[in-house]
Amino acid sequence: MQVFTFKTTEEMGAAAAEYGAAAIKKAIAEKDAATIILATGASQFEMLKSLVALSDIDWSNVTVFHLDEYIGLPETHPASFRKYLKERFVANVPALKGFYFVEGDRENPVEECQRLNDIIQAYSIDAAFVGIGENGHLAFNDPPADFDIEEPFIIVNPDEACRKQQLGEGWFNSLDDVPKQAISMSIKQIMKSRRLIVTVPDKRKAKAVKGAVEGEVSTMCPASILQTHPDCTLFLNTESASWLMK
Repeated sequence: MQVFTFKTTEEMGAAAAEYGAAAIKKAIAEKDAATIILATGASQFEMLKSLVALSDIDWSNVTVFHLDEYIGLPETHPASFRKYLKERFVANVPALKGFYFVEGDRENPVEECQRLNDIIQAYSIDAAFVGIGENGHLAFNDPPADFDIEEPFIIVNPDEACRKQQLGEGWFNSLDDVPKQAISMSIKQIMKSRRLIVTVPDKRKAKAVKGAVEGEVSTMCPASILQTHPDCTLFLNTESASWLMK
């Protein structure tokens, strides 16, 4: 695991975008196609802003999956991850080869998981752009996370700490408004990515970052599993890195 710390979130996001873009361009050069995973949330604002500004990526050869989505939340809701990615990413790049959204408001979430599982098994992931939650989660895999489940997409019940984070970031008006179920990419599927680009700003994430980087690998800090990945790089700002040993 590599860890880089930047003074500002803008510098952090730009560096993460460049590092991930290198993996995309390498994949396109080698096999004429790249497949990536995109996360959402406040931690990804600056990275996505920088990524879509890069002019040397042939997006017509890029297929995208996204990490997770609330169950039962319509795409029109301000907290919808589909809405987030369509506005901040899809609308700002040329036509993609493909984008497979998690449609959390489908009538049968189990069938939606199976639909995505059938699709993603045909792809190898070249780069995953992800974050770390305040409770150490990856996607919506809250502690104690399941490191062993094989299914790529699963139904989960976000814990209270996770739901409070969503409220604190301003996506909902009250805790009762935050959905209690979501479809999430599993830990094993995330870890299959060739390169992990992990962008984590903010003081409120400092404890989780310390657990991920310096703690033991434990399901109680899901992001600690990143220590075992052969090509994982964390991009932090001064605040999120503040608990790490100097």
